[in-house]
Parts: sequence; structure tokens; C-alpha cells
Amino acid sequence: MSDPEADGGAEHDGESIGWPIDLDGVAETVVTTLGPNGLWNVAALGVFAGDPARARTWGNTRTRRNFHRQGEGYVQFVHDPVDFVDAALTITERDDPVLDSADAWVRVAVESVDSGTIDGTDWEEWTLEPLESVIEHETVTPINRGFGAVIEATVAASRLEVDGYDRTDLESRLDHALDVVDRAGGTRERQAFSRLVAVSEWTPSRDRRAVIEWL
Repeated sequence: MSDPEADGGAEHDGESIGWPIDLDGVAETVVTTLGPNGLWNVAALGVFAGDPARARTWGNTRTRRNFHRQGEGYVQFVHDPVDFVDAALTITERDDPVLDSADAWVRVAVESVDSGTIDGTDWEEWTLEPLESVIEHETVTPINRGFGAVIEATVAASRLEVDGYDRTDLESRLDHALDVVDRAGGTRERQAFSRLVAVSEWTPSRDRRAVIEWL
């Protein structure tokens, strides 16, 4: 585990304050937020590196409402593509905030700093300030190209019913992601893509399903 002081964090009562990894670009994460029913809602969240880090919510989502209600959440760096598909495309709620597949997590305080509308969809921008963080697994889980393709596919699938996005283009991106998972993905990536097909508004052609046995 890296020295939290060297990473810009600090130690307080045995907990690290700061991001558990060095952020660069946009980190694709899973966030859990506490809902009014006492359960933790699981969703995908892109975290933009910066000081402070930022993220956007799109539409009147549970994450947006819970951010306003609670002012915080748990940002998690997960290694399981199936968890990512469920976070991005389904309504998933759980008793505990931290997923088993989280290699590291950080509890953040959030503040709304900007908002707007693009192509009929409302967005809101938030700053994310670390309150505590934990590295759960010191080992690095190997990531293949299929994992990245699953993430890209969840982005495309989540936009299929959003005004302003071209469905033909999105379906082309999904077809390409399917090809990458078929060539380079492992068992869990293939399970994740099958899950995506089951819960999304997109279905590969019958010919594609016949050729790809695992789908």
C-alpha cells in the first residue's frame, strides 16, 4: 500500500484521507448512495481527475437525488465487469455500501457546482472531496480488452433511449464492443456482455447470436 502522505492524503484514526489511487483522465467507477429506503443504490460514475475531482449525473437519477439528500457517497474501483453492467444499466440496491469487487474505495462529500441541459437531458456537475479511503486488495487484477469493451458498451446502451443520440451509431458501437469481447474477453467479460444484452434496449442480430455461442 502506498504512503498516503506521498499521495497527497493524510492519516487520521487509522483511516486514509485522500484518493486511494492516482486519478488521471476519467476513471470509470461505481458509486453507491444511500436512498430514502435505507438501501444503497449502485450506479456507474465517471470521475474526472482534478483538484477537486468532479463528476456529472445525467437526468433525475437516484444518484443525483441521493447526492442532494445525503451530500456524500462511496466511489469504488471495481474489478468485476458484471458488477459494472448492473451498476450502469439496472436498478441495484444493497444493504452495504461497499461491493465485494471493490479493489479500493473512497467516501466522498459532494457539492453541486453547475448544471444545464443538453439535447433535452438535464445534467448536474459535482465536486468530490475525499472523507476517507481504503485499499481493499493490494494485488492488481489483470484487465483485458474485453473489460474496456464492456464499459464502452454500457455507455452506448445507456444512451439508446436518450434524445440527441443517433441509435444507428450507438448500435454500431455495440456491435464493435461485442466483437472485441468475443475476441479478447474472458469468461467474466462474456457473462457481463450477456447480462448487458438481457437488461438493455439492444439485441444483436440473430445471425450474430448464432455465430457467437456464448451469447
